[in-house]
Amino acid sequence: MPASYAYLGPEGTFTEVALRTLPEAATRELVPYVSVQSALDAVRAGEAEAAFVPIENSVEGGITTTLDELVAGTPLMIYREVLLSITFALLVRPGTKLSDIKTVTAHPAAQPQVRNWLKQHLPDTAWESAASNADGARLVQEGRYDAAFAGEFAAARYGLEVLETGIHDAENAQTRFVLVGRPARPAAPTGADKTSIVLWQRDDHPGGLRDLLDEFATRGVNLMLLQSRPTGAGIGNYCFCIDAEGHISDRRVAETLTGLKRICLQARFLGSYPRADVRPTEVRDPLPGTSDDEFVSAADWVARCQDGRF
Repeated sequence: MPASYAYLGPEGTFTEVALRTLPEAATRELVPYVSVQSALDAVRAGEAEAAFVPIENSVEGGITTTLDELVAGTPLMIYREVLLSITFALLVRPGTKLSDIKTVTAHPAAQPQVRNWLKQHLPDTAWESAASNADGARLVQEGRYDAAFAGEFAAARYGLEVLETGIHDAENAQTRFVLVGRPARPAAPTGADKTSIVLWQRDDHPGGLRDLLDEFATRGVNLMLLQSRPTGAGIGNYCFCIDAEGHISDRRVAETLTGLKRICLQARFLGSYPRADVRPTEVRDPLPGTSDDEFVSAADWVARCQDGRF
């Protein structure tokens, strides 16, 4: 397996900045790819050890391109996550003034984060999406567009000027990135972990989503993300992408996954990995019997009953 990490490129993306915060990135060749799909396909094809891609932002929620790629195709697994605070700069070719800007570009996920600023300062400007924010900067350099929303750090890389900085509609906006590789044994639990899965219901019926959520609630497992994605099988057919607190080696999480596997048409495990915010997992459910010790004790009691040792 090549000692390389694929990432959403080109050079100068927020993805590259976030990737370089990982200590192991210093020992890998970092290879930019033109899209999330191509970066993940490089892992599936054995061209890269892992891929680093955005998966969620605090303004719009899940990055649908990444979620859909993890839902479909050859299974992959998440091993790490990184949170990066995001603020945009408006990059232009040298000499361009704000009044000169008629077209602007960036990654689609950037638009909801700068929409109000754009409406206030450039209300008549046409928006065009780019493969990434850095790719938008490259397109401005080539003369395709007048300006790009990107990281301020991308200006020097593409010979552009920073016309405005600190652009964001939401204070403290963050994007979550994940390191994705081929399936293997998850890393050992840290006590501050997250487990990601995808679930498909057997059929569409009243209370179907509640049935899934009950498996978490009765075991005191807190959800951190719940997003439906179309399966492609027609209107009304969805799967559910879920992040939950805890690690698959936690008894209550393992029993939750066991229960979900029983009632679902299909379940895909996307990994158990350390939380970027290092916040310890807590049992928030007030119901008794939801601690790991209580799950172990109950399982031991059943085993003793089976052996006639009760």
